[in-house]
Parts: sequence; structure tokens; C-alpha cells
Amino acid sequence: MTDRVAIITGAGSGIGRATALNLLAGGWSVALAGRRQDALEETAGMATSGKTLIVPTDVTDPAQVDALFAKVKSTFGRLDSLFNNAGGNVPTTNFGDFTFEMWRKVCAINLDAMFLCANAAFRAMRDQEPQGGRIINNGSISAHNPRPGSVAYTSTKHAITGLTKSIALDGRQYDICCSQVDIGNAATPMTARSTNGQMQPYGQMAVEARMDANHVGQQVAFMANLPLESNVQFVTIMATKMPWIGRG
Repeated sequence: MTDRVAIITGAGSGIGRATALNLLAGGWSVALAGRRQDALEETAGMATSGKTLIVPTDVTDPAQVDALFAKVKSTFGRLDSLFNNAGGNVPTTNFGDFTFEMWRKVCAINLDAMFLCANAAFRAMRDQEPQGGRIINNGSISAHNPRPGSVAYTSTKHAITGLTKSIALDGRQYDICCSQVDIGNAATPMTARSTNGQMQPYGQMAVEARMDANHVGQQVAFMANLPLESNVQFVTIMATKMPWIGRG
């Protein structure tokens, strides 16, 4: 395969940046989407090969998502992969104190935006010639087990599993694959608090092990580079010593 085109949301830092650099190193053309243009430009400046397209985008806004996909089509002519990566959270809050405003804030980025981007990618891949492509959704360890005080994040990541399965099923007739990568404690700005400790289910704080975000980027790139006849449906990549297996 040559002239492959990908969109990565949340490409300005962390896992999105690591994945972009891995795909660019493999010769992909990559549209970098995120809220901050300066962060996207920084990602693009780190690339040593491939072609980048910087598209500042608030993926919770349907009009901006439509503009992102239109820009990619007009620039590159097709779309081969979406890494549906952008996400967020609110501070740890016990369920009894969790507000509807907090709930909606997390759902807007972790679920609504994931739907908007996957839906736009699906239509692009269905309607192009030749048909097909791959959508990779960023799940989480929280798609399996919750952390204390994380009801919205956990609920949305469980929902991403259902979204992934539905897209995979509906996409078969169009050669559209859909995958989910569940990530545990990659060293990114979002997990920086782990260096000071996180609340554990037994009620005490503990410092948790983290892993290089580039390991996740390599994994996503591997998934993206598969031929469409094959799919990594679900994969978990995590810091080996993080408290998850057996909760220890």
C-alpha cells in the first residue's frame, strides 16, 4: 500500500503525537487534528518523513468535524485510517458528588466526539473508490474496570466498546474495519498525576508505573498497517506493573 492517508484526533500531544510520528515514519500522509494549532505544529515539526496537514479542530463541534473531513478529502482525495483518539476527564469525584455538568463535559469529548469522527470517517471510507478503511478507537483500561470516582470516564469508555463492535459489524460490507486499543498508564500529560500517586480501590494513594507513549504509537501503527482482510479487534497495552491484573 502506498499513499495512505490517516486522520489523528488529539494529535498535539501524548498518544496522538506518538502515533502520528510512527505513521509519518512509515510514509503515511497524516492530518493532525486538535484544539491547539501550536501543539499540532510542534508534532508536525518532529516528523522526519511523510506529509502532514494541520487542521485545528474542536471534535465536539459537528461543523468543525465536517470541515476536518472535507479538508482531508480536498487535500489527499481519500481516507485510509482514523485514529479516534481525543478524550478527556474531570478530577476524581465520588459518584454522590458527581454533577450533571461534569457528566456532560466528559461525554461530549469521550463519546459524542468519538461518534462524530467515526461517523464521518465511515461515510468517507464507504463512498470513496476503492472502498474501505480502518477506524481505531482509543478505549482504556477503564473500558474493563473503573477507577474510584470516575463514573463518567468509565461509562464512556465502556460505551466505546459498543461503538467499536457496531462499526465493525456495519462496516463489513464496505471493507471498513474497526478496532479498539485499550491503554493503561502511558506516560502522557493526562497521566502525569500518576507520578504523585492515584487513589486505589482500597482507599489509599499509590504511585503507579507508567510506560513510554511511543509503545502505544507503535501498536496503533501496526494495526493501521494491516491489510483490510485482517483486523486486531481489541488489544490491551499497559504498563506491566500498573495495578490492574488482580488489582495489584
